Amino acid sequence: MAASLIDEILVSFEGAFAEATLKAYRCDFVVYNQWCEQNAVLPFAARPEDIASFVDYMAQRSSPATARRRIRTISNILLLSDHPDPTRNYLVTLAIRRMHRRYGRAQKQAVPLTKDVLEALLAVCGRDTCGQRDAVMLQLGYETMRRRSELCRFKFDDMLMVPNGKTAMQLRFSKTDQWGFGKLIPISRALFDQLLAWGEFVGCEGYILRKVGRYGNVGKSLDPSSINRRLRALQAKTDLELSDMLSGQSFRVGAALDLLYAGESLERIMLRGGWRRESSVISYLREWQDF
Repeated sequence: MAASLIDEILVSFEGAFAEATLKAYRCDFVVYNQWCEQNAVLPFAARPEDIASFVDYMAQRSSPATARRRIRTISNILLLSDHPDPTRNYLVTLAIRRMHRRYGRAQKQAVPLTKDVLEALLAVCGRDTCGQRDAVMLQLGYETMRRRSELCRFKFDDMLMVPNGKTAMQLRFSKTDQWGFGKLIPISRALFDQLLAWGEFVGCEGYILRKVGRYGNVGKSLDPSSINRRLRALQAKTDLELSDMLSGQSFRVGAALDLLYAGESLERIMLRGGWRRESSVISYLREWQDF
């Protein structure tokens, strides 16, 4: 019953939230619902002590950041579907504090894809269709500093030549711009020309990043989850010795670090990356700035 109810609730959320947000909500709620079934708890009528027990359960099986996110998901779903929200109770707050004291609060940061890493990855991109697509993905991700879902939504129509002769991408929606006010993101002329050449090959309309089949056939938009897989496949071909595997977030961290090394202010870095809170940027820079 809870599974069908969450389906109905998420359908009612469509259009009000990004598709990636709804997908994350569903995944988080599945974990919560499974725990509820195992512990004879009604998901939409849980007591504060039930949620506190769920926090204790997650603390042993997932990172603190994941546990916090799942509690936020439960809270949002309950509030927006007009159900009582037990996550704000002091028992839940105490459970989260226990988790932080025992396991820490730090969130694992993505390995930065800085300029030198970018060059190493570009060097192993083949000249075939997949290699050309990967090269576009790398350069576009690094220069725009966008999230995976945002990268995959760029279309050829978003390429702009602004009045001063410079080149840019039009970001129509983002995680921090759900209302579609839009934003111009400057890109190099070299990337602009690279996109034009790629567009001539795949057709200058529709999404820029496309699926590429085994025999080089070009499909529809690349799925955001594929970006991690492509980055790791390219990383495996290089001689790079990184502390962990690259991910879609590596673009943002690496470019932010390069801007910091170039003397850019924190405010300008936040504007380029689309961050609203200083704490988010500082957490990235503090982790890696001395390396």
